[in-house]
Amino acid sequence: MKTRISLAAAIIAMAAPASLPAQIAVSANDGKQLRPGEAARTADSVSVIDMRRYPPRVIGTVAAPASMIGPPDSVAVARTGGFALVSAAQQLNAAGTLDPSGTVSVIDLGKPDAPVVAQTVQAGPGASGVAINRAGTLALVASTGDDSVSVFTIKDRRLTPAGKVHLPAKARPTDVAFLPDGRGAIVVAQTAGQLIRLAVAGDTVTMAGAPIATGMQPYGLTFSPDGRYAYNTNLQGRLSPAGAPPGRGPHVGTVTAVDLATGAVALVEVGFTPEHLTLSPDGRLLAVVVHNGSGGAPGSPGYWPHGALKLYAVKGTTLTALAEAASGAWCQGATFSADGRTILLQCAAAKEIEVFRITGKALVRDEAATLKFEARPGAIATAMTR
Repeated sequence: MKTRISLAAAIIAMAAPASLPAQIAVSANDGKQLRPGEAARTADSVSVIDMRRYPPRVIGTVAAPASMIGPPDSVAVARTGGFALVSAAQQLNAAGTLDPSGTVSVIDLGKPDAPVVAQTVQAGPGASGVAINRAGTLALVASTGDDSVSVFTIKDRRLTPAGKVHLPAKARPTDVAFLPDGRGAIVVAQTAGQLIRLAVAGDTVTMAGAPIATGMQPYGLTFSPDGRYAYNTNLQGRLSPAGAPPGRGPHVGTVTAVDLATGAVALVEVGFTPEHLTLSPDGRLLAVVVHNGSGGAPGSPGYWPHGALKLYAVKGTTLTALAEAASGAWCQGATFSADGRTILLQCAAAKEIEVFRITGKALVRDEAATLKFEARPGAIATAMTR
């Protein structure tokens, strides 16, 4: 017997803390990625979106390296809202092709309507997921090109290199996130199909404990507000049984919910290629961005003209479907407003951010509120994202 959960009841139960910083979202926009028929690239940029009023609006943009290759977690915003970090996994070379990049930019948000690139540092090649601890004193960057996590200390909105954690060869770390208490972190090891635990003591970060098997090609990661549960996407779904040959064709992607205290793992099938997942600030709702073959060319295998945004009620390792809506194509990151009633969804094919409202038992796209960009939005976060 399936349990029915009222979306309206879930929304009524939510209450955002009064102490939230003035809410802004930071979007990293990639001008390097071309679609069939496109010839001209545009500059990469980072945009600041004001979500304090409805509809949201872009209030500031600065040129800065960005990349939509990799999970949409290449933006992290400090809990104070005073600065953000943006990693770029790729860069354009003199021949007009793309090379791996380790660039990480510090974006000063002291004046949100006039963001400034305050500093640029280097992590490992293929710099992807980036995280800032809640104290605002330490940053981690996962790099796929050298199987590492770069560690930086933070002081006065400036980064200083503090070493690297070298993971097993071919781990391909796509994302990393701090546990809420700051004493630990977890790395997504895509090729290994695992979550790898890290211990954090001051500015010393080390591998700690046994890895957690999740699914095929895990990608992005987030935590419950209390840090007990981890949630991650698996692009190719469930792990194959031991000794079984790999299946052919696309697999239905999953979200894994892990109880970090007991090791219990639960999986929910969510659709083809779940690009991103994000929790509402109170941790009661989970939004999942499903690519659904929408980034391919019409007529190509697995092509579908649109993706999907799916919403789940969250209780520990139990995820219960609440609502879903068709989205644009080649969609990337998503983030909630502070009150949990609005979701911004980056859709790269049309170079826009779609705006969804949670209304009654439905996700409703407000087409009039859509935000347009010159480059492709590929990663997004607020200070409350994780």
